[in-house]
Amino acid sequence: MDSTASLQTPHSGYHWDGSRRRFFEGWYYRITLPDVGQTFAFMYSIEDPAGGGSHSGGSAQILGPDDDYLCRTFADVSQFWGWSQALGLGHWRYATASLPARFLPPDEFEQAVQEGYQGSATWHQGKLLDPGTGQKAHWQYQIEPVYGWGNPVGPQQSTAGWLSQFQIFEPGWQILMAHGLASGWVEWQGQRYEFSQVPAYGEKNWGGAFPEKWFWLNCNAFDQQSDLALTAGGGRRQVLGWRESVAMVGIHYRGQFYEFVPWNGRVNWQVEPWGCWQMQAETADYQVELVGTTDLSGTLLRAPTYEGMAFCCRDTMRGKLTLKLKKKGDRAPFLQATSTLCGLEVGGGPWPSIWVSS
Repeated sequence: MDSTASLQTPHSGYHWDGSRRRFFEGWYYRITLPDVGQTFAFMYSIEDPAGGGSHSGGSAQILGPDDDYLCRTFADVSQFWGWSQALGLGHWRYATASLPARFLPPDEFEQAVQEGYQGSATWHQGKLLDPGTGQKAHWQYQIEPVYGWGNPVGPQQSTAGWLSQFQIFEPGWQILMAHGLASGWVEWQGQRYEFSQVPAYGEKNWGGAFPEKWFWLNCNAFDQQSDLALTAGGGRRQVLGWRESVAMVGIHYRGQFYEFVPWNGRVNWQVEPWGCWQMQAETADYQVELVGTTDLSGTLLRAPTYEGMAFCCRDTMRGKLTLKLKKKGDRAPFLQATSTLCGLEVGGGPWPSIWVSS
């Protein structure tokens, strides 16, 4: 079996059903360059793709080296495309005569597209130019998936559990690739970064409702640990008309998947409005402890809201992280890991004080 196909997660395809209800879908691609201690995070979104609404349109955001930021919008929803059965999407403005919005061979994309992006599970390219500021970005890289979401030898899992196949949770959230290896290049503000086999990551969210508040920790570039990937997060989401707070921790390590979710154990968190993220979780067999911190101010990013895209979340890709994983009952962890290249985020709110919950 093709390894890429076997690692495809549920919900990899585009979710829009063609209706005119309020709807958004967002995708996240990231590569980390450990040799230079920098990260490129690419965030794409489409809102109200039926068109004609006050919020209809798409956007592309990049959080680049030193948490520098670039954003471009794409008002024409007809130039957005997404595969319904697999990960594939793109949005652009043409430089030449318009063609149907679809995946283009990389060379054709370079020639035909003035500004935009396209991505799949194994390929990602694009170019953005802000004429007002002169900011530029241009990129092409291949992706080799290593971990989807779940044990790599079995069927991949829904991040929110089997119930997420129904439109119960708003918004939906799915890790598309917990860990992969990327090779290619990025040109950013006049500097070219070439890389081979560096850590890559992907996730998405979608729905018609928007989270009140949320937090997120993500890292697959650890010190002295090349085969380790962490994604953890929590939020206050809508479930069949009412709201609940929920969180999870997922760890891929040496071919094993360690999952800490409400339906198999307990998850606790203490997250400050900015600066410190703490989580503790346990199942019948394992315990994990996470501490993420930053002294950096972070960068404000846009996220979908009922009033359209708005600056309502803050990120850094240069957070510090400590991770301890142990078997239940053992005194010492069998895994202790650290990183200074952890993604940390808070969103929604505003939060008046530390968010403590379980």
